[in-house]
Amino acid sequence: MFTKKIRKIINKKNNQKIICLTAYSKNIAEILDRHCDIVLVGDSLGSVLYNYNTTRNVSLKTMIEALKNAKYIISQTGCDAVKLEGGKKIIKIIKHLVKNKVQVMGHVGLLPQSEKGKFSFKGKTEIEKKRIFNDAKLLVSSGVFSIVLECTEKFLAKKITSSIKIPTIGIGASAYCDGQILVTDDLLGLNSVNYRFVKKYANLTKIIDKAARNFKQDVIKKLFPKKKNLY
Repeated sequence: MFTKKIRKIINKKNNQKIICLTAYSKNIAEILDRHCDIVLVGDSLGSVLYNYNTTRNVSLKTMIEALKNAKYIISQTGCDAVKLEGGKKIIKIIKHLVKNKVQVMGHVGLLPQSEKGKFSFKGKTEIEKKRIFNDAKLLVSSGVFSIVLECTEKFLAKKITSSIKIPTIGIGASAYCDGQILVTDDLLGLNSVNYRFVKKYANLTKIIDKAARNFKQDVIKKLFPKKKNLY
């Protein structure tokens, strides 16, 4: 049922942490591919590239210009799998995709594509914990190869991770998960977001600002282009 690449991800469970980051351009993807098990082209491109207030504004057309079905995505992009948000409500869709040999990653907890209003972590109440846990179990039985747990209470994340045979990828869901994912622009300090689960490993905003300022000054002072830059 699973491809060799997907099986390799699954086999990391309980053995090695899974590294996952987002990418929306060839240049960034090529760099991340050296270090990541999974490079995710996700709907976070809405806020990263298009300045949308919510990823719910991201249409399928925006994601690939034209999207008819999951097989079309794979044939057009060469990706290995697709990720779908939700549990019980989308089980039939996931089963249909898996039946047609499309590799699927699940996603429970905070669901940005359907969440309205201010985002907050999930698993505050016993009812919510039970629903998320049951959704995760349903996803496993439907044939997904891994599940993203987003902004999920840490002990719930631990319970889910220890209760299923496939890997969990956490984002704001504790170190108990089998792997971690961050939005690359957050990690690189390319924006002002300050979510609790984000760690900024660089400040590219400062570097880019300095480079642009130096370019501007060189042009104004006629220091660029120089003879060596001409044909």
